[in-house]
Amino acid sequence: MVEWLRVLFMVASLYPALVACKLRHYKFNVVMLNTTRLCSNKPIVTVNRRFPGPTLYAREEDIILVKVVNNVKYNVSIHWHGIKQLRTGWADGPAYITQCPIQPKQSYVYNFTIKGQRGTLLWHAHILWLRATVHGAIVILPKLGVPYPFPKPYKEVVLILGEWWKSDVENVIDEAIESGLAPNVSDAHTINGHSGPISTCLSKEGFNFPVDPGKTYMLRIINAALNEELFFKIADHNLTVVEVDATYVKPFETDVVLIAPGQTTNVLISTNLGIGSYLIVASPFMDAPIAVDNRAAIASLSYIGTTDLVGTRLVAPPSINATSLATKFTESLRSLNSKDYLANVPIKIDRNLLFTIGLGVNQCSSCLTGNRVVADINNITFVMPKTTSLLEAHFFRVKGIFTDDFPGNPLISYNYTGMQPMNMGTIEGTKLYRLAYNSTVQLILQGTSLILPENHPIHLHGFNFFVVGRGMGNFNDEKDSKRFNLMDPVERNTVGVPSGGWVAIRFRADNPGVWFMHCHLEVHTTWGLKMAFVVDNGKEPNETLLPPPVDLPKC
Repeated sequence: MVEWLRVLFMVASLYPALVACKLRHYKFNVVMLNTTRLCSNKPIVTVNRRFPGPTLYAREEDIILVKVVNNVKYNVSIHWHGIKQLRTGWADGPAYITQCPIQPKQSYVYNFTIKGQRGTLLWHAHILWLRATVHGAIVILPKLGVPYPFPKPYKEVVLILGEWWKSDVENVIDEAIESGLAPNVSDAHTINGHSGPISTCLSKEGFNFPVDPGKTYMLRIINAALNEELFFKIADHNLTVVEVDATYVKPFETDVVLIAPGQTTNVLISTNLGIGSYLIVASPFMDAPIAVDNRAAIASLSYIGTTDLVGTRLVAPPSINATSLATKFTESLRSLNSKDYLANVPIKIDRNLLFTIGLGVNQCSSCLTGNRVVADINNITFVMPKTTSLLEAHFFRVKGIFTDDFPGNPLISYNYTGMQPMNMGTIEGTKLYRLAYNSTVQLILQGTSLILPENHPIHLHGFNFFVVGRGMGNFNDEKDSKRFNLMDPVERNTVGVPSGGWVAIRFRADNPGVWFMHCHLEVHTTWGLKMAFVVDNGKEPNETLLPPPVDLPKC
């Protein structure tokens, strides 16, 4: 019997020690950790007593077994964000979608194979607001003997960006739900669990990593924040983007990276400047008049040999509403689309869908104002099941849990990014959209101006997709579809829908099961900006959903 291994933090220089291994075991102990790192002695929920949690290392084609043991008072589930979970939806992790959560003192073994993927992804809790502190990196190395499609870096560093609340995050969202209003913004941003000096805690230092001069490093940047898109910048250094969401891109140089919650970006940095320490900042991007935590997280990159007598080179974070900067970065992303990494963009489309996404207001007799803010897709505010998961209901054909009549187009057409309609109410329900196996889908994600237009990072479980178009205002099929990029569009699992605009994505429904799609701003997911696709089995045995494991948690 293979012994369960505790996850160990391994720096990039140890990568060569990873031997060819088809089976990797990890054990995640979910526990409370007392911490004073950010001027707070409140206990937080962590994995293996780490914040951020341990990095999961694997190689393409590895089989991964992760035993998650729940030792806290909350129900828990873990999502392996960006892992396609081909036929293994039972291991995807979103609570009440593909599994009932792991109850206190219980455990569950996530069992999945990494197929056709390599790069940087993340894992995080997928229930309540626990992912504020329950998150970590996934590093998938290429198969042995397969090089990167760019010069091999000297070393690699994982940088996880996050948000921090001094109070319990579950209390934050519970108070918001009770009032019907928006929750309090975070008290700090973090880089690898450190905020750097902030006004209420000036003695705290930021994360620092030393570098050798004259080398090339790869930074694996992950946005694990709950509710904010972030800019990332290093003083006096340019960054070469080579990968997003575990897919290679055509390399391009930039001095700033935009990264939304749930997204990952790999960049190369050359340490070709003089001895010294260089400031790193992670700061919010929000081009709508919405309250955010505007304090930047601060870290530093220090050349080996730097002494305290050498001052730190500073860098100013971009403006919080630097829309043109954000747009420039987003529009620079292109699939590598090489002989070895083809961009297989669906050309013939079987299902053409238009989903409006945004906010609304529903009546609430128990709320302070008599109303509560909600969120919706095509005017449907999604209601989560409680007695079983959607995947179990689908697999065992349990009636009464969901319907498969989610609308493929808005129920009511209006000027989505213009004048607000008189009625801002939504319909509440557990509705799914059914897709035939191997069907091709084009989905227009249309932002709306209900209450306020704002950015929405939309994450689709179970698939990667190609971002073939993007624009401002209302999508115009006759005009905008003619400008779609079908040659080398970027391939992602999470895409930012711009404030007051739209994006067009395409994917092939070649993974049977139930697959969640939601805004990765946790507040919007809580308010109901979510839905799910149910993909039928194909005709062949390798096109059907595998049966559930025997230890699948019960509700």
